[in-house]
Amino acid sequence: MIIGIPKEIKDQENRVAIIPGAVSELAKNNTVYIEKGAGLGSGITDQDYIEAGAEILDSADEIWAKAEMIYKVKEPLESEYKYFREGLIIYTYLHLAGNEKLTQAMLDAGVIGIGYETVQLDGALPLLRPMSEIAGRMAVQEGARYLTKPAGGRGILLQGVPGVRPANVVIVGAGVVGTAATRIAVGMGARVTVLDVNIEALTNLSNIFPDKIETLYSNPLNIEESVRNADLVISTVLIPGRKAPQLIKEDMVKQMKKGSVIVDVAIDQGGSTDLTKNRPTTHTDPTFVEHGVIHYAVANIPGAVAMTSTYALSNATTRYAKAISEMGLKAACERFPEIISAVNIYEGKVTYQPVAEDLGLEYTALDLGL
Repeated sequence: MIIGIPKEIKDQENRVAIIPGAVSELAKNNTVYIEKGAGLGSGITDQDYIEAGAEILDSADEIWAKAEMIYKVKEPLESEYKYFREGLIIYTYLHLAGNEKLTQAMLDAGVIGIGYETVQLDGALPLLRPMSEIAGRMAVQEGARYLTKPAGGRGILLQGVPGVRPANVVIVGAGVVGTAATRIAVGMGARVTVLDVNIEALTNLSNIFPDKIETLYSNPLNIEESVRNADLVISTVLIPGRKAPQLIKEDMVKQMKKGSVIVDVAIDQGGSTDLTKNRPTTHTDPTFVEHGVIHYAVANIPGAVAMTSTYALSNATTRYAKAISEMGLKAACERFPEIISAVNIYEGKVTYQPVAEDLGLEYTALDLGL
């Protein structure tokens, strides 16, 4: 198969889909084309790729035109829709439930859309996990920065000092992102409260951080009380493949102290607060202020630490890229059934039910004759 890796064009997106070690694996049985300069933001040169077996092409036009499978990091942007064509496989983070325009463009063109975020294996999301880990850790780092006065915040040091209270950090969601955020917030000495509906997840966190955190069952009353008293709120709510629910209401935000911060890590799936819903920000312009509260809703948080993120992502995604390119999609799904749930779009049909339901589109079960 001909695999094409274009340069990412999302704002300040310095990740690239593939590392040289993965190129050497794929190039044994495939042709691998990489756009000139695609890896520079992650510290990978064109020569590194050439030595691993890739061919460098000068433009995105060439990459998209030649490739049978496009291997990316982030969802195609509107300027890339012109490259879509029937039968082209696009393997990347898609987050279609929060992006009706992209979904329709893919349906109209007849592409095959395989989303990293809906690969499901034993109840886990193995291709989402590494970026979730990074996003959770960075959420605290970014939140701490925006709590400082020069950044517009209250002027609070997250860990406090002897005789002065630390910041009150509220984390909504105890999944992978929430656990990563909790680890960093606790490590920095903050006062941490974690909310979730999953009692087992809360129990696990309590066992990991005994006497270091407070856990609460996630219901509207507990969320409202916790958010009202928070200096930093990190919202990590995730329902695989679906739009994020808006658990943090505008009335709650109005009750927060001026200069407090909300970091919405669920923005890829449409946003998990009333005010960030469908209002993503960028690394160039990362925040907005509503009701005196700073909202950070960057849709590609891990892109800021591209060298770390690229290697983590490529390590996770290469095995399936190798299977699809060498065996074909049908055989790859037979060998790795978890790929089936990742096929969101196939031959003009929505084949992932949560996306169809959230966007009000017809759902068609994937039929590869398995």
